[in-house]
Amino acid sequence: MSTAPNPIDLQKHLSGVDYPASKDDLVKAAREHDAGDDIVQALQNMPDRQYDGPNAVSEAVTKR
Repeated sequence: MSTAPNPIDLQKHLSGVDYPASKDDLVKAAREHDAGDDIVQALQNMPDRQYDGPNAVSEAVTKR
């Protein structure tokens, strides 16, 4: 199953992130907020670049 995580759940697990943030920063924040494997995996699958805000992260996670 390769569906994107729920955007609300995704942002809940990224609360407190200071943007711009790298992919590694986002993965670390999600793990610190006890994100599920689906969210961590989705973040790890994003392009390795700087993200300027929650919308950019959501867009990157949903693009396949």
